[in-house]
Amino acid sequence: MITRAQLEAARTALPALALASGDQRAEALKRMADALEAAVPSILDANALDVEAAQGVISPVMVDRLLLTDSRVRAMAAGVREVAALPDPTGRVLRRAERPNGLVIERVSVPMGVIAIIYESRPNVTSDAAALCIRAGSAAMLRCGKEAHRSAAAITQALRRGLAEAGLPADCVQLVEDTSRESARELMHAEGLVDLLIPRGGAGLIRACVEEATVPVIQTGTGICHIYVDRAADIGMALKIVNNAKTSRPSVCNAAECCLVHRDIAPAFLPRLRQLLTADREAQGLQPVELRLDEGAAAFIPGTPAGEKDFDTEFLDYILAVRVVDSLSEAVRHIALHSTHHSEAIVTGDSEAAEAFVHQVDSAAVYVNASTRFTDGGEFGLGCEMGISTQRLHARGPLGLEELCTYKYVVRGDGQVR
Repeated sequence: MITRAQLEAARTALPALALASGDQRAEALKRMADALEAAVPSILDANALDVEAAQGVISPVMVDRLLLTDSRVRAMAAGVREVAALPDPTGRVLRRAERPNGLVIERVSVPMGVIAIIYESRPNVTSDAAALCIRAGSAAMLRCGKEAHRSAAAITQALRRGLAEAGLPADCVQLVEDTSRESARELMHAEGLVDLLIPRGGAGLIRACVEEATVPVIQTGTGICHIYVDRAADIGMALKIVNNAKTSRPSVCNAAECCLVHRDIAPAFLPRLRQLLTADREAQGLQPVELRLDEGAAAFIPGTPAGEKDFDTEFLDYILAVRVVDSLSEAVRHIALHSTHHSEAIVTGDSEAAEAFVHQVDSAAVYVNASTRFTDGGEFGLGCEMGISTQRLHARGPLGLEELCTYKYVVRGDGQVR
């Protein structure tokens, strides 16, 4: 089926979804989760083909993003059930006012319509996106990258079975069959058929959607995330946070890409950081982190000299840019110049420094003494997420159910005229 025909089918299915109650949609998600678990063997078989084809084509950390295991698929199903358990985001009265003329004006949350999601080699986005859309009363048009297409197709088949078992149209969740760039462009220009487009992937994909799309776009962000180790930081805490933010899963957008270190703490902190991220990891048989150092950091530890673009790069790999700064203000200025406004953290025992950092850093998530890896819909109690928005309009941070709804005004009167 060509992309436009799929969009038209989703549009046709939308009224049935809109008429379904919140409880019916929640039940549909439970059936979708059950169907995912029942389909684990076929999903893993499809994923094995994707992973085999990706070897030597994409980096090892990206292969890890692509890889599914029994536990990962079951975690996807658990995420769908968590979304089912969340309150229905539609039909809520967001604001109510009674005017002097007797009119009662309510602002009510309503479904967005058909939401198109263009994403790359992360099969779990398939179930996350579908679950969020259905719970929010919208149809999901999924378009994944070719590396993950077999996996996404198997996942989508399971989700559609669950929808049908719940009595809702299977066409409310669809996977675009064409993985060429033309299908992505078709979604970008599908006025009247796509109500919202969400790109979830690298900088190139996001830039293409923002620059080319003629349908509304929520810009999810690349993550050049910073951790600033303040002069008043607890070194043990700082080491634990930087290690987690860089190495727990370096291929995701909330992983740290840059560590800023106050000059006063650098002599004590940087040698221990290098020991932790390089020598200790090598001793454990793990991939060491390559430290790309500015001149200030290189005065304290050996490493790779930082290049011109290293402080403006989302590495998505075992690479960390390190810079020594003379003050909190200098750290804030660096972040303002180089950040993608995703997630930034300060490690400090100084409450005044923490508050100054929080108020001066303009990113979707700002942390005090915690890892940036928590910028995630599940960790924020949203069940799962559609992505992380780094823009300021409509939605910012993890895109959950509320951000996937719009609203309309309902005005009740008893014969008023103007």
